[in-house]
Amino acid sequence: MNKTAIEDLIERALQARDFSYSPYSDYRVGAALLTQEGSVYTGCNIENAAYTPTNCAERTAFFKAVSEGKRAFCAIAIAGGPAGAPIEQYAWPCGVCRQVMMEFCEPDAFEVIVAKSKNEYQVKKLSELLPNGFGPANLSV
Repeated sequence: MNKTAIEDLIERALQARDFSYSPYSDYRVGAALLTQEGSVYTGCNIENAAYTPTNCAERTAFFKAVSEGKRAFCAIAIAGGPAGAPIEQYAWPCGVCRQVMMEFCEPDAFEVIVAKSKNEYQVKKLSELLPNGFGPANLSV
């Protein structure tokens, strides 16, 4: 992805962060998922008082896209941090989100962009974040 495309995806993740429902942690996360055909699906983290039903921003974006028939993805941008404060750390995806990415993405091609701002970010391949991951190919005959 070129710099302009990365910055646009980050901007959408930052905007999605505004919709976070995080009354318990006050940690707001937004994600923007880019399909191979160029559509973008956004998501935010949605907490629950029972904790287990909480859904991360990344999975929210994936589930929205998959529920609308999308199955091919090339990148996701993620931005998160405490509400009302500048983002000072990268919000790397949790293990469950990495596993969901593994289900739908080519590990050596899918890019995970974590951002503090449009100008401060890191890009990693899914295979770097989930080496030796288990996915659909492991179940093929």
